[in-house]
Amino acid sequence: MARLIDIENRPDEAIAAAVSALADGFPIGLPTETVYGLAADATNPQAITRIYETKGRPRFNPLICHVATLEMAERHAAFDPLSRRLAEAFWPGPLTLVLPRRPKSPIHDLASAGLDTIGLRCPRGFAGAVIAAFGRPLAAPSANTSGKISPTSAAHVAADLGEKIPLILDGGPAGVGVESTIVKVEGDRLRLLRPGGVAAEEIEAVAGRPLIRPAASGATIEAPGMLASHYAPGAAMRLDAAAVSPGEALIRFAGAAVAGEADAVAVFDLSPSGDLAEAAANLFDFMKKADATGATAIAVTAIPRTGLGEAINDRLARAAAPRP
Repeated sequence: MARLIDIENRPDEAIAAAVSALADGFPIGLPTETVYGLAADATNPQAITRIYETKGRPRFNPLICHVATLEMAERHAAFDPLSRRLAEAFWPGPLTLVLPRRPKSPIHDLASAGLDTIGLRCPRGFAGAVIAAFGRPLAAPSANTSGKISPTSAAHVAADLGEKIPLILDGGPAGVGVESTIVKVEGDRLRLLRPGGVAAEEIEAVAGRPLIRPAASGATIEAPGMLASHYAPGAAMRLDAAAVSPGEALIRFAGAAVAGEADAVAVFDLSPSGDLAEAAANLFDFMKKADATGATAIAVTAIPRTGLGEAINDRLARAAAPRP
């Protein structure tokens, strides 16, 4: 079983243990502000292979590489002026930039799934300290079995992958609760590859131009989180529900009453006050709890699509998509 270290009470021990495991080529459970990541040395092909094997992740699905600073990122990718402006505005934070990889970057091809671009993010908080101490970028997809609900606590990681990895750093509940927003600059166009922890409206305000939304299902996989079916619980998901049936669990928003909720197996409210940031932080945890009830299905009421609601609805749609 993975060793669990509380980073608040034992930060120095946590960093030392993380650097040791990473140097040995093993992935670890690493808390970030978005979700917990399965982090390993992005320059080590054996370490990256262990990420794919641990998650059961398709190798055509690229990984985000996490850096400690913009300066570290510049050693691995070429920044155009707009990408640099976005990095300066939102890093450290939940924004991933897809950029041309520098030919001499030691980030291994396995991390980028053979693409000539690389997704880079500078996380807030303790993850940045671990990366700085290690001195190399960390490839870090979410620390869960591929396609399942992303983890927002150390307990989630331990329940899913605890038998497969040597170390989990416990940083408490993830503050953002959904993965990073992924964008890519293409000439004078700015494309949104995945909505996430930075609202599209905030990015557009800094960029001074609109974000082009993701293409229809079936588009080329350019970044994580673009598979049609993803983030899925064991139970079927039913979205925009106006009523709940006996045997179903209910996930609602803003305290709105739902017909039949008295007969629901369980009721979870993402944010009784209607706060989308609170809803995003609770989303994956409540999906896991609803699934654990043994409900025949999980009914989810409509969530506003503005701000962080765009990311919430993206995750719900992929969770509810037909399973491969």
